[in-house]
Amino acid sequence: MNLLILETTCDETAAAVVNDRLEVLGSTVASQDALHERFRGVVPEIASRAHVERIVPIIDTALRQACVTLAELDAIAVANTPGLAGSLLVGLAAAKSLAVALNLPLLAVNHVHAHLFACRIAYGQTVFPSVGLVVSGGHTSLFRCEGPLEFQWLGGTIDDAAGEAFDKVASLLGLGYPGGPAIERASERGNSRAFGFPRSFVNDATRLDFSFSGLKTAVRYQIAGPGKAGGIAPQLLEKEIADLAASFQEAVVDVLVAKARHALALTGLHTLLVGGGVAANTRLRERLDELAGNEGVRTFIAPRELCTDNAVMGAIAIERLKAGLVESLDLDIKPGLMRGNPGASVLGKCGECGREDLNLHPVTRTSS
Repeated sequence: MNLLILETTCDETAAAVVNDRLEVLGSTVASQDALHERFRGVVPEIASRAHVERIVPIIDTALRQACVTLAELDAIAVANTPGLAGSLLVGLAAAKSLAVALNLPLLAVNHVHAHLFACRIAYGQTVFPSVGLVVSGGHTSLFRCEGPLEFQWLGGTIDDAAGEAFDKVASLLGLGYPGGPAIERASERGNSRAFGFPRSFVNDATRLDFSFSGLKTAVRYQIAGPGKAGGIAPQLLEKEIADLAASFQEAVVDVLVAKARHALALTGLHTLLVGGGVAANTRLRERLDELAGNEGVRTFIAPRELCTDNAVMGAIAIERLKAGLVESLDLDIKPGLMRGNPGASVLGKCGECGREDLNLHPVTRTSS
């Protein structure tokens, strides 16, 4: 069977053709970084309009790469949760149109769960049961993953996601956008112990939540002090920027690794899946490798090309097709990911940051 998968949850327009053996026949992604760079974050209205312009060419490109015609498709899958409402609607409308025109089954994809399924695709072996850690611009979450369709929420961020914090700190340091790669590059020249930034909940082994808002504020105060105006990055020496970036990055990584360790201990599981844009960070990957070596944990980290948003990871829909979980044309978007009830709808709120003014503000995210 050949599955066409569409991904438009945020600012990447992506399509892929994957068969039921999880072989990737074609995959293409159109990034919008250049459109959002001057805003230092994703502007939802700009993102949705760009998806409208790109979705048909992207589908055509993926099909041509796969040497598959529309007539040779067996199902259409689309990410409908979580994400930016306008962006999600573009992908869903395209998927429904194809499903109706071709008389094919329509399958729903949970974008966050798909980030973890990327490990199953990449490693070609059983990765369940496991603990799943998703770290991206809009999500920092832990799951107990009993199988490809069984995800139990364990904990997540109570404020900023890790990737959002990367973007905002990069902006404070004048490092540009996207912030993840910029922070990582600057960190290579810095001392990760130069500043003792906070690590929220790191020693609480029973609480699997994350908080990066205080860390972001600590960096802000270290640069300028409480109450001082912005525009301060040019006053920093190159060495100071490098040390701040390295110390910030190490604080984030410390928390992520510690919480993953706590989740493994609390669940009694010995397999860890890691996905999402921030999972491409080299320092995080190094520390997770250390965790695997020191504590005998089987660790599967999505390859970098499957960390940032892509359509290939939506092949999790094949598991839904096998289970007969086909959607009707009443399928709707679910922009929000509620704690304790993954995938639940929070209509009217931004799926990346939870704010109400969905079309009026830039939503920071990271491509690393």
